[in-house]
Amino acid sequence: MASTYSLWQRLSALPGGKRLFSTAICLRVPYFGSVLPTVEELRPGYCAVRAPKWWGVHNHIRTFHAIAACNLAEIAMGMLAESTLPATHRWLPKGMTVRYVAKAETSLRAVAELPEIPEFGDEGLELPVPVVISDRSGKTVVTATITIWVTPKRQ
Repeated sequence: MASTYSLWQRLSALPGGKRLFSTAICLRVPYFGSVLPTVEELRPGYCAVRAPKWWGVHNHIRTFHAIAACNLAEIAMGMLAESTLPATHRWLPKGMTVRYVAKAETSLRAVAELPEIPEFGDEGLELPVPVVISDRSGKTVVTATITIWVTPKRQ
């Protein structure tokens, strides 16, 4: 398992550990901090992240900005990738397809989940990661597929 997942396993069970883990990922990737994410659940093939609706993510109509929602989707995908890929492999984002299906008027929750975890071998692998973003009532507001390129790490 990757070091990110090991850190999650150590911290998430502690009081305040999920918040501490989430702060640590924002230190590693500062742009993630713009949505104030909290990783709620993380395991191979699955990640759930919540973000509050605050003025820093508002658009001109005071709803959750579309690109801020994309940032939240990327956090969920990135943490899924970090917890799923073996330590021998690395990933890079290759593309993102997004559908904005409803106004995001509340805090949001992004869930990235792989239908099945593929075998990671010696060849490069294009892996689409589906992400569903819901509002506080559970209504889907954004759907995304983020395609990552997975390859063995160079020696």
